[in-house]
Amino acid sequence: MSDISTSQLTRKTQLVDRLLRAMVERNGSDLHLIAGNPPRFRLHGDLQVLEPALLDTEELAQNLQAIATPLAAATFDREEQADFAYMIEGLSRFRVNVFRHLGGMGAVMRAIPSDAVTLDSLKLPDVVRGLCQHRQGMILVTGKTGSGKSTTLAAMINEINVRRKGHIITIEDPIEFLHQRRGCLISQREVGNHTNSFAEALHSALREDPDVVLVGELRDLETMSTAITAAEMGILVMGTLHTNGAAATVDRMVHAFPPEKQAHVRTMLSTSLRGVISQQLCRRKTGDGRIPALEILVNTPAISNLLRQGKLDQLETAMQSGAAVGMRTMDSALQELLDRRFITAREAYEKASAKDRFRKLMEQSEPPGSHPGARPSNMA
Repeated sequence: MSDISTSQLTRKTQLVDRLLRAMVERNGSDLHLIAGNPPRFRLHGDLQVLEPALLDTEELAQNLQAIATPLAAATFDREEQADFAYMIEGLSRFRVNVFRHLGGMGAVMRAIPSDAVTLDSLKLPDVVRGLCQHRQGMILVTGKTGSGKSTTLAAMINEINVRRKGHIITIEDPIEFLHQRRGCLISQREVGNHTNSFAEALHSALREDPDVVLVGELRDLETMSTAITAAEMGILVMGTLHTNGAAATVDRMVHAFPPEKQAHVRTMLSTSLRGVISQQLCRRKTGDGRIPALEILVNTPAISNLLRQGKLDQLETAMQSGAAVGMRTMDSALQELLDRRFITAREAYEKASAKDRFRKLMEQSEPPGSHPGARPSNMA
């Protein structure tokens, strides 16, 4: 990428700005721009065509060059891809990933709500608010890309910001939600712009008198190790992993370490882990949005004992019997959404771990000969 002068900026962002506005007006979450293809946007989980005209390779490249930060431009020149944040005043902030592909340049741009998200606005269960009341330890929010992890964490940070007085440090790539000072002093750092890596920023955070540290992604052994150490030191550490299920998350953390250290890591997690929230987004039955299904593990004495002994295969069973403290498995969460008529039986079946539990309900709810898997013609 090359630098674009300020006088050229408005003209050379017209295409991207127009498409972003059109996406936000239609309540889309992600804009997909691929040179030589029509622009598409994600609406309630499905990818739809935004405009029929194909994106011109040169015009798209100029627009993406114009919105990139100097650091992102240098990264793109070096690595053929880059992440950064872009903002349209009065509209929204966007998390941007630009990349080079066979036909030219492409980008995926995710809208980030400008208004503060809260636990109440997301309708998250009370046990999540309870986790926010911890003063030390580790809380993990997990799920696949696009499952709403960042939004859940932003709501939890907002809850702490309102309820406490302290110092919150966030380490992100890139910075997504902007948090305003309320009860807490907030320092937001961006990997690549304010620090070289998550691990480096986390090491530095330990010397910056934090009460809470949010790590955007626990992506390597050094970051995981430092995060566990920080949790043991009396800091509340919150982070994300791309894992499906609470038990799988703990297993991933433990097996990221060499075999000779895994027993020690399990012992540390048994005392420092406060909870794991594993989530996925489900289509609402009404078709007007998505709702999160949350699997929740809370570190009770029984869970702690299983962690310490390495009996990770028994975590799900323990979660099934821990409803009194707010624990639930993913299938239980889906059953609750189904019982409350928020989602369809097919949606529960598609998202469930134990398919047999929902197969009969799905078959009973769908008329013979229906084809629920078919999609409207304008969906990609």
